[in-house]
Order: sequence, then C-alpha cells, then structure tokens
Amino acid sequence: MDEGGLLGGKFLFKKLPDGLLDKTRVRCTICKAEFKYHRSSSSLAYHLRAKHPTESTSTGPRQSTLQEYGACGRITKNVREKVTNSLVVWIAKNCRPVSIVEDDGLREVIRAASGDECYNLPLRGTIVSRLHTLYGDQRAQQSSKLVQVRNVALTGDHWTSVNNDNYLGVMAHFIDNDWTMQSFALTVSKTEERHYAEACADHFLNVANEWKIKDKVTTLGTDSARNMVAAARLLPFEHMPCMPHILQRTVTVSLNDSAFERALAKCRKIVGHFKHSPANAQELKAQQAAHGHQTEPLVQDVPTRWNSTLEMIKRIQRNKFGLTTILTQQNSKVTMLTDQELDRLQKLEELLEPCRIMETSDDDPVYVLRFKKIFTTDLAQRRDSSNLTWLKIATALDPRFKDLKCLSKDERREVWASVHDLLMSETDAHQPSAQTTEEPSPKKSKMSICLLGSPDSDKEEEEDAIDCCLNLYKAEPKIDIGEYPLQWWLKREGAHARLAPIARKYLSTPATTVPCERLFSLSGHIIQKKRASLSSDNVNRIVCLSNWLSAKKD
Repeated sequence: MDEGGLLGGKFLFKKLPDGLLDKTRVRCTICKAEFKYHRSSSSLAYHLRAKHPTESTSTGPRQSTLQEYGACGRITKNVREKVTNSLVVWIAKNCRPVSIVEDDGLREVIRAASGDECYNLPLRGTIVSRLHTLYGDQRAQQSSKLVQVRNVALTGDHWTSVNNDNYLGVMAHFIDNDWTMQSFALTVSKTEERHYAEACADHFLNVANEWKIKDKVTTLGTDSARNMVAAARLLPFEHMPCMPHILQRTVTVSLNDSAFERALAKCRKIVGHFKHSPANAQELKAQQAAHGHQTEPLVQDVPTRWNSTLEMIKRIQRNKFGLTTILTQQNSKVTMLTDQELDRLQKLEELLEPCRIMETSDDDPVYVLRFKKIFTTDLAQRRDSSNLTWLKIATALDPRFKDLKCLSKDERREVWASVHDLLMSETDAHQPSAQTTEEPSPKKSKMSICLLGSPDSDKEEEEDAIDCCLNLYKAEPKIDIGEYPLQWWLKREGAHARLAPIARKYLSTPATTVPCERLFSLSGHIIQKKRASLSSDNVNRIVCLSNWLSAKKD
C-alpha cells in the first residue's frame, strides 16, 4: 500500500474474480466508487474532501491538534522543559556538539524513555540560547564566590589550537570560608595580538578587571616562557613560576647526552614493539598471568613529562622476565635490555622517584655522579627565577611541613621573621586610621601619659603578642604527610585566628599551572569535534561551563 495505507484504509484495491488484487484500480469503502490508481493518492484525497469531508485525512505531515496532543500520551510541558534543560547541561558539561539535537537516535532514546512517541528534540537555536542563559547564571554564581574572599591566586597560559588560533586560559584559586580549596576557569579567550610581554600583561589585567578581582589577586602562576616572565614583571602581582615546568626542564637537561640515553632508547623500542601489535600485547598479558603479575600495558614516555619516563622504567623492570621470554621466542630484531642496562635504569629510577636524592656518594658510578651534578647545577640556576620566598612561607604555614626541616637554621629564622612581619602588616591594616576632627582633643597630663602608656610600649606589646601567636603555632604537633592541611586549619582557626588569614592567602597559591593546561586539553577536544565554525565566544562559554559544572557534586 502507499503512504498512509491508501489514506487510512478508506480505499481498497479492487479484487479480481480469481482472488488476486488489481493494483491499478481502487474502490472507496464509503460510497463504493471506483477509481484508477497510478501510485498517487492526490485524487483519492480530493474525493474524500469533496464527497466525504468528515472522513477527510491529510496526506502530509502536519502539526498535531490539541485533542491529538492529549490523546497521544505526550509528556507534559514541565517535563519537556526539564528534558531540554537537562540536554543543555549535558551538552555543556560533557562538551557535546550542539548538532547532537538533530540525532535521530537520541530522539528515539528519549521517546522510549518517556513513552511519548510524538516527542521531538529542541531546535539548535533553542539549545544555543539556553547555553547562553546557563553561562550567565553560572558565571553569576562564580562571581558571588569571588566577592566573599579577600585573596585570589591566578594561573594562566597561552595555547595554539589545531586551527592555528591563539587562546588565553586563566583560572582562579582561593580558599573559602569553610577552608575548601576552590579552583575554576575565568576565561578561555581568543587573542589576536602577538604574545609580547605587554600584550600578555594587558590580557591578564583585562581578565582581573572583568571579574572585579584586581585588588584581590595575590599571585599569577605561569610557565617559565620569557614572554610570560616579562609580562609578570609588568603586573602588580607576585609571580609564581610553574615548579613542575622547572623540574621538567632540569630533568630533560640532565638526561640529554647522559649514560642513560642508550638504555632509554632501547626501552622506547621495546614499548613500541608491544604497543603497536595487538598480538604482542596479548602475549605480554599471558606472560604477566604466568608470572603472577598484574595485567598492565607498557608505557611510552613523552618528552614533556619526566614522570612518564619514570613510569616506563618501572613497568619494564616489573615485566623484565616476561619481556625477555617473548623477545627471545620471537627472535625479534628488538632486543631486551642487558643486565648492565637494567642496573642503570634501576639507578635512574632511584634518582627520579623522589627527585631529591642528589647528594653525591662515594658509591656512585661516574654516570650517576655526572647526572647529579648536572641536575643540581641546572636546578640551582632555575631556583633564582622561582618565588622561593612565597613558597617557604606557604611551607611554614602547612602543618605537615611547618618544622621546615628542608631548610637550614638560618633560612628557618628568615622564614619566621617574614611571617612575623606579615602578622604586623595584618595588624596595621586593621587598625583605624587617625583622622583629624574639627575640635582638637584635650591635652593629656604627664601623669595620664605615664598611666596610659606610650605608642612605643603599645608596639612592644603587639610584638610580644605576635611572638606568642607564632610560638603557639610552632608548638602544635606536626600532622602526617597524608593528612589534609586545610582540615587542620578548619578545626584550629579559632586558636590561630591572627595567623589564619595569612594561611588562607599563601596556601591558596598553586605551585603549578597544570589545571590551566587541562582547560586547553578540553578546548582542543571541543574544537576538533567538527566545530570549525564554532565562534571563540562559544568555545569560551562551553569550556567554562564544562569546568564549572564538572566541579559541582552530583
């Protein structure tokens, strides 16, 4: 039958005497009139409208009437709104393309779940409009958090997309009144200018002014690129170079032309041999099971992540027996590491694991001594560009490390003297400023001055109070390294009320820009998913929304 079953069963094919159907002629079931049929139902529809108007049926898609709406089992308007809003949140949080609302499969899933066979997905324009509204609402919530705090630390970085567009990502970090660390994106905005220091500085200032936090910003964390370091000098914020970047550069310099390079090159060939062949990977799993080891793939290191080199070494060491068996049986051109090379890798693992055992020893082989010397020399040079003063104070205010055992005694005294000065500045900032009134105050007698005390004595009392405050904090027992320092401050804020604001300020500053780099991973994910036409404003909205919504607890 044609579309609509010969207009809803109002017509039937003519039945021949031998019982077959003549599909060239149809008969009206109402008036028994007979018509020629040539695969077009227009004449049949005309007959219904002219002769049987009450039985007339539309031949094309049309909007449902209100009566049909109720009889179709459709979901209510409120439920439909909830579904649309849920789709908007899902698209934003999981960075789905807006065009997904044109997916027939998604429509069928919602129809099956709701029982509404007439449900249709919202239009793309509706989703985009709701995304803008959601961004405005969520941004207002983030802004209200910033209003309630005194200090905010920023991290930022530039990134170039696969479309060769430049973006600036900036995140805010602070500790709220409940001693919870808060971090969220402020912007992932497209930049047109070259990344000269002045332009970079202007971008950061614009973000701070846009969010009305310029007077609250304490530090700006960036990588150690020259333009970013120069931009930080132009800004009224403390600069916090990314410590993992510094450590990465030092490890890279130390490994270049080292005695470990040959063994590492063999490791990379071994990893590639198993990662690029499913059959080889399966053999490795069998060997791991035979040796009672955990099933795990090998890891290939990447130049920008020294810890990936460490993990590559660890996994090869754990699976050395199985790897030796497989490569020997295969008679592969890829050869297993020799015992001497495995021994060298073991020493490199010991060096990289904590990245702190760099003091030379008489038992160190020559190649280890060389690595340690290059590492310590390069790191010492890079330390000059890091904000050690800020980091030392933050360490002192962390109850896990407040004994400052990592510093010499002279350095410890300097750190506590700095904290003492910060407490004095905090006290001075909260004292009411002297204002000149119209009527001069009456002169005090010499006796009253002696009884009330002089300003110098007040300052001495304040100095004593601050010393007492510091001594009380230093007398507190150190907590275990696995405990959470902010929970400690939450419980003891009352006992150290004068020191708590300074702790909030210094402990909220991250020593890394890695969270900002994760924004760029998300941005690249969005741009590459068939969204070349997505505007930079919408990239900013979706990335920020994804960051904000993902941070919320379900």
